[in-house]
Order: sequence, then structure tokens, then C-alpha cells
Amino acid sequence: MQFSAFRRAAVLALFGVVVTLSAQTPGGIAAQVPAGAAAQTPRPADGRATPPATPKLTGFPWQGETLHYTVSYQSGLPVGEVTFTAHKSDSGWNFEVSGNVGVPGFSITDRYRSSTSPAPDLCSTELDRDTNHGGKVGREKTTFDQKTGSAERTTLVPDGGGKTSFIVGTCARDAIAYSYFAREELGQGRVPPAASVYLGSEYSVGVTYTGAQDIVVGKQKSTTDHVNVSVKGPKSDFHFEVFYARDPARTPLQIRVPLSVGTLSLDLVRP
Repeated sequence: MQFSAFRRAAVLALFGVVVTLSAQTPGGIAAQVPAGAAAQTPRPADGRATPPATPKLTGFPWQGETLHYTVSYQSGLPVGEVTFTAHKSDSGWNFEVSGNVGVPGFSITDRYRSSTSPAPDLCSTELDRDTNHGGKVGREKTTFDQKTGSAERTTLVPDGGGKTSFIVGTCARDAIAYSYFAREELGQGRVPPAASVYLGSEYSVGVTYTGAQDIVVGKQKSTTDHVNVSVKGPKSDFHFEVFYARDPARTPLQIRVPLSVGTLSLDLVRP
């Protein structure tokens, strides 16, 4: 195991459902849409696929949602677990991602808490990060001021990290908030727009919808909406795949992350 690649793979923590797992120099992801999938997927005049829409959401089915995922290599070797939760607050939404991923001699334990404005905008108001990467502990808080288009990141642990202010765009979103916003967009038949998102640093994210694809998760076969996600940051340039259920919540059923040490898969633990 290449620990440096594994550390980079886990440092970002979930983005569509994962941005935790990136590769040092991953290759591109080839879309594997089964024969006949194009016939199931509407395509506009420019030839790009668009996801099928569900009726307009009114209650936002994430309320009280908790999603558990197992993390494993393509060989089936389990290396960790990740949990997502979503709760409506008086001022908007609270999202949380926590995970444990590790191999002998190195482990990652991360927790991310995102607060946003009400749906459907989900503009970030605050992001807390608690990380422990191989015993190196860190904690920081980013506060977003959407009115002034600015944000301030404060390093709480280790002491003396200081504060950094930076400019953000209209309705800036942290990576966790963007993952839920993307689910909203897919549910309305729209491909999530390219955007800058924030998770310690600024990352450019692009989403490509390829069409319907059948996968098996937990011994159950499902027809999913398959997307490729590209992410570029100060020290990162990678891709991963997400397979969304065609339910009103567009629940992510599986995420595949190609690494230099092999493909990692996050699989939803079904009830």
C-alpha cells in the first residue's frame, strides 16, 4: 500500500458522496453504459443525456435521512465505513459526514458538519472539519457570509493556525452542501452545474451525466442514473463515479473511486 496516495485519497472526504477518496494521478473513468441505455435516456438536440425528472419536491425526503456505506477495494476487502445524515433546522439544513477508513499502520477518522440556507438553494453558512489522519489531528471552521461574498477559515487545532479570509461566488457551497444540491438537481431532471466548492481549499467540480446503468448493491439489482464527477484543486485532479437511485431523493447507491492503488467502492448498506 502506498501510504502517501492513500492519505491523499482520504483527505478530502465525501463529495457527491465521496471526495474523501482521490488518487495521486488517477486515470480517466470510462462510462460503462449498458447496451440499450441510450434508449431509456432523453437526449436534447446537442446529444447530451439528461436525467429523468421526478415530480417537484415539496418535503425534501432527506429529512431525518441516515445513509450508511461500506468502503472496500474491488477485491472485496473492507477498509472502512462512511455515514451521511441530514436534518432540517430552523434556518435551513444541517448535514454531517463521518467516516473511518484505514489499512494496517494508517487510519483516517474524519467528521464534517455543514450548515446551509433553506432548500432549494442550500447556500453554505458554516462548515466544521474534524480530522485525524494517522494520528495527525486537525480542526477548522469556515464561516460563509453570502451577503458580502466572502468566507473566513479559522484553524482551531493545532493552535496558532490563524485565520484566512477569501472571496467566494454567489451562493457558495461547501463540498457536503454541494452533494445534496446535486441530488436536488438530478431529481428535477437537470445535470448539476459546474461549480467552485469549498473543503479547506477551493475545488472546481464538473458533473457529466452518461445515462441509465444497472448495478448490483447488497445483492439487489437497480437501474441507476450514472454520473462522472471531475474535481480539480490546488493539489488534486481526479475523477470518480456515482450511481444514483431513481427515487425522489436520488439516493447514492454506489460510488467508485479509481486510485493508483486500485478502485475503492462505497456501497449503500440497505435496510
